[in-house]
Amino acid sequence: MQRGALSPVLMLSAAPEPPPRPPPALSPPGPGPGPRHGSARPGPAPEPSGALAAALDSSLRAAVAFKAEGQRCYREKKFREAIGKYHRALLQLKAAQGARPGGLPAPAPGPATSPGPARLSEEQRRLVENTEVECYDSLTACLLQSELVNYERVREYCLKVLEKQQGNFKATYRAGIAFYHLGDYARALRYLQEARSREPTDTNVLRYIQLTQLKMNRCSLQREDSGAGAPARDVVG
Repeated sequence: MQRGALSPVLMLSAAPEPPPRPPPALSPPGPGPGPRHGSARPGPAPEPSGALAAALDSSLRAAVAFKAEGQRCYREKKFREAIGKYHRALLQLKAAQGARPGGLPAPAPGPATSPGPARLSEEQRRLVENTEVECYDSLTACLLQSELVNYERVREYCLKVLEKQQGNFKATYRAGIAFYHLGDYARALRYLQEARSREPTDTNVLRYIQLTQLKMNRCSLQREDSGAGAPARDVVG
């Protein structure tokens, strides 16, 4: 080995050490990056199911109670009060179908920020539907007892009943009455004939069918008279 040359061991020890790596930069405090595509977005902690069930049960009980009060008022011939009770029952049914714990309002369109409405069981769904039908059916009975009958409302409520129960005789008959008084005799006759097919001997149905047919015949004669009496126009050649 030549004098002045360093040994390999000394050469290694004399080599400069690489500088230490700097620590990773800390991100500033604040919201982190958004969730990756496809990952579940964390939401608020769900409310206890007991709160939803309690809100739903409370609305259903109130609806049934208001309906019973409406029936009592109807029996006592307090038709205006009965109408108010049936409307309050329907509002409770609407609340039951969108029941939220603690009376929370429905969220605005966008990301979910509050728990969704309670899901009705099959038994509760039947209770809501039957109560709704009974309320609308009773509302039409009350309206028809008024001095000035709102036949547009009668028609509206009857059609709501028939959406749920197509075979409802009272709603079919009353829909025919409403269309008759609104001057839509063709539809009136259709509903009245449908009612007659279910109750062939009902005298009220038969009477309204006769009245409707008379109106239709008069309208037909008037159209013929107006057509015959119209002056002939000169044809310009």
